[in-house]
Amino acid sequence: MAKIPARSQEESRATKYLAVFTLTPILCFAFQDLGSEYGGLDWLTYGYAAWPMMIAPVLILLLFIKKRDLAGDPQNGGNFSQTSKMVSLLFLIPNLFAALGYSWLAWISVLSTLIILVLGRRLKKQARV
Repeated sequence: MAKIPARSQEESRATKYLAVFTLTPILCFAFQDLGSEYGGLDWLTYGYAAWPMMIAPVLILLLFIKKRDLAGDPQNGGNFSQTSKMVSLLFLIPNLFAALGYSWLAWISVLSTLIILVLGRRLKKQARV
């Protein structure tokens, strides 16, 4: 297994949580698609895949706020900050579709994603000063 090149122990731990929050919805989508199409499992509804996709950005936002000192320090947390912004941007597109077509609660996820993107930029500017 490849190790994540982290600059500190705290960044490594935060990046592992970020990986779990990112991969869980993707795996739910994969199991929902395979189970309902080939396995005939009717209980694997779209909600089984959509809700983890909508919850993940909120969890990432909570992690980002909890580790904001790490995200604001480019020397120790540059990888975490950049990775969390990339992941939140990737969650933005499916959550926009979920907000428009599935549930209005997905707007909370869209707002969480936008807050991560704006807050990350703001913390980076404060770190320069």
